[in-house]
Amino acid sequence: MDIRECLPSDKHDFEAVRKLSEFSDVELKVIIPELMEWLQDGNWPISKPVEDLLLRLGGDLIPHIKDVLQTQDPQWEYFILVGLIDRLPISHLSMLQTDLVRILESPTPSEVLEELDEVIVELLEKMEETNER
Repeated sequence: MDIRECLPSDKHDFEAVRKLSEFSDVELKVIIPELMEWLQDGNWPISKPVEDLLLRLGGDLIPHIKDVLQTQDPQWEYFILVGLIDRLPISHLSMLQTDLVRILESPTPSEVLEELDEVIVELLEKMEETNER
């Protein structure tokens, strides 16, 4: 069975996420971009289960997260920041430091409106606290 046939079809497709959870991490890596799209709105019921599934992939998520942070879609960036990124281990979070600092120091007007700086300051403080230990 092609893993893409198991992708969610709507924001309530929990059965699809359950089926995807049975695939190996190697198989899931192929559909990371498609799964990331389900995190565009953290209010969608399926968002959290997809996030849980993606977190299994650890460092393999970093390039895809970086892509989202370059999308000019501040709502998607926000939901990635407060959901997926906030739940990553510090070692993975530090791989995103340059991107986070860019948004903090040179935000787009829409990133300012979405108040991404507040979320990023918290993430950077979390990294600092861990580094000081």
